[in-house]
Amino acid sequence: MEYRVPEDLYYTKEHIWVKIEGDMATIGITDYGQHQLGDIVFIDMPEIGREIESGEVIASVESVKAISEVYAPLTGKIIEINEDLSNDPSTINSDPYGDGWICDIQTKDPTEIEDLMTANDYRAYLEEVEAEEE
Repeated sequence: MEYRVPEDLYYTKEHIWVKIEGDMATIGITDYGQHQLGDIVFIDMPEIGREIESGEVIASVESVKAISEVYAPLTGKIIEINEDLSNDPSTINSDPYGDGWICDIQTKDPTEIEDLMTANDYRAYLEEVEAEEE
């Protein structure tokens, strides 16, 4: 199956996308990630103002299949959350790279971006993941 992987974003192996603008990072769940989860019915949103470390759990997403953790891709502070997801968490399924964003993080260490995957890296990673599933 072909999943959307926008070129201008960064990615993690936990299927989180990251959009960098200056010291701000918007994050969400990738097209592949939301597809694996199935229909999302609830999201436990991160707390505004919370200081977070890269790799820390910042939210959990409940789908008809399972509950999954959302891991911070970068160290920083949560500045804004997508309040609309509280009313309609399925937006992550219908528009993962647009209205389905989860939160904005003010980043502390810009060099952490080097630990994330580019779109090409993520596509290659998805090919590996799908090959293992077959």
